[in-house]
Amino acid sequence: MQTLLFDLDGVIYQEGQAIAGAIEVLDWVRDQQIPHLFLTNTSSRPRSAIVAKLAGIGIAVDEAKIFTPAIAAVNWLRTHASNHTALFIPEETKKDFRGLPLLDGDTELGVGAVVIGDLGQAWNFATLNQAFRLLMSDSKPQLIALGMSRYWRAPDGLRLDTAPFVMALEHATGVKAVVLGKPAAPFFQAALNILGATAADTLMIGDDIKGDIDGAQQAGLSGVLVRTGKYRPDDLEQGITPDAILNSIADLPSWWQNNRSDNA
Repeated sequence: MQTLLFDLDGVIYQEGQAIAGAIEVLDWVRDQQIPHLFLTNTSSRPRSAIVAKLAGIGIAVDEAKIFTPAIAAVNWLRTHASNHTALFIPEETKKDFRGLPLLDGDTELGVGAVVIGDLGQAWNFATLNQAFRLLMSDSKPQLIALGMSRYWRAPDGLRLDTAPFVMALEHATGVKAVVLGKPAAPFFQAALNILGATAADTLMIGDDIKGDIDGAQQAGLSGVLVRTGKYRPDDLEQGITPDAILNSIADLPSWWQNNRSDNA
C-alpha cells in the first residue's frame, strides 16, 4: 500500500472526542509523507465546519484533505444539471453549493436535480413529500444521494442516515439515485484522482463494513475495518471480509510497518 483513505466519524473521532491515538497516528502519516485523504459521508455540515470541529478536538486537517459528497455533488451538478437544484440538506451544508442555481422555498415547480443528504430530525412527512413531488414532476429531475450510509452512532445512540430516505424516494418514484458518496465506486475513484493514486495501491480505513469496506473493495481498493464507531461484532457475519481488522486507528502504524515488511 502507498496511499491511505480515512473515514472520519468512528475512525478518527467519536462522540465529539478524538479516538485514543488518532492524533499521533495522523502525525505519523504526515511524518512518513504518506499521501492521504479523509473521505466522509457527512452531509450535515460543510467542509469548513468539519475542519473547525476537528480543530476543536485537537486534530489539524487542511480543508483540501477532506472529500465529501457535497463537493462531489457540486462538481456533478456543474457538468450535468441545466436547471435549478432542490437541496434537502441542512442549511449550513448549503454553503458548499454557493454559485449554483438553487430552488428557493417550498415550491414544487420542476427542477433539474433533487439532492438528498442527512437532514436528521428535520425530516418530516411534508419535507419528504415535497422531494417526492419534485421527482414526479414533468421536468423528470435526477435524484442525487449524498452518500448511502444507513446509520451512524450519535451520542444518544444509533441514528438513521441518508440511505433510508433515498431508498424510500427511489421506491416511490422509480427514479434511481446517482450516489455521490460511499459506497459508490465513482466516489472512491474521484478521491484516487485527487491523489493521483491507483486503487491497487490504496487502503481505505473505516468502521462501516458496507459503506467503507465493501464499497472500497468493490472499487478495487483494500479495506481495513476498525473496531470503533459503528462497528458491531455481527458485521463480520455479512459475507464481507476486510483485508485486516484493527482494534482502533492507533494500531495502524505497527500494522502498516509489518505489512510492508512482509511484502518486502
